[in-house]
Amino acid sequence: MEKNIKDTVKVVFGKNAEKYYESKSHANGIDLPLIIDWLQPEAGWIALDIATGGGHVAKTVAPYVKKMCATDLTEKMLENTAKNLNKQFDNIWYTVADAESLPFLANTFDLVTCRIASHHFPHPEKFINNVSRVLKPGGRFVLIDNVVPEDPKKAEFMNTFEKLRDESHVRCLSIEEWRRLFVDAALIEKRSTSRKKKHDFPIWVVRTASSEDQPKQVSEYILKANKVNKDYFKVVIENEEIKSVAIDEWMVLVEKGE
Repeated sequence: MEKNIKDTVKVVFGKNAEKYYESKSHANGIDLPLIIDWLQPEAGWIALDIATGGGHVAKTVAPYVKKMCATDLTEKMLENTAKNLNKQFDNIWYTVADAESLPFLANTFDLVTCRIASHHFPHPEKFINNVSRVLKPGGRFVLIDNVVPEDPKKAEFMNTFEKLRDESHVRCLSIEEWRRLFVDAALIEKRSTSRKKKHDFPIWVVRTASSEDQPKQVSEYILKANKVNKDYFKVVIENEEIKSVAIDEWMVLVEKGE
């Protein structure tokens, strides 16, 4: 099961590499400037961006640090990102790596980031433990990802339509689930913020589609939802077609104990 999920991730993101590099929602997120504000990176630091995708975080942080390591499970995605970013930066290096088994020594990085990716990881606890391991004492980690509500029914609804939309999706966690993982990994929460993230449904739903029927299945599932779920996820419908949906996103800064 786990191997199949990770193979699926490679297939989905490998064939959509340029889409993710060009994605406006990934490239222009209001969270990107906050990363610098929260992390306060220093010129001599070594940084790691996990599951870099289109490299949007890597290119945001790279000007402020000595070295940036951008990793991704999908080699084709990483190759595409390197092709684009190498035109602008000479301090980013690229490593094919599994977020749950990072190929780095303990206490290597001053800061670590992971943005809109961890819902693809089968074992988030292994991911967080690896982050803690490779961080230097006092090192900082920013996690940004979609999160589910604490209500189990709303959580199931969201994870279901995400899985229908993207077969490489595993599970979005709740904020409290993430907090428990941080505590177990000796990572101390310093600050966090939540927001509703609106998606232009027609664009969003086809980004990871592997067939013409897939977007239809997602649309049908959401259209059949009860009013509680439609209201919570701010589903906008015009002429029986979904125009937009909004999901919860959480950004959190933690530090590794000294």
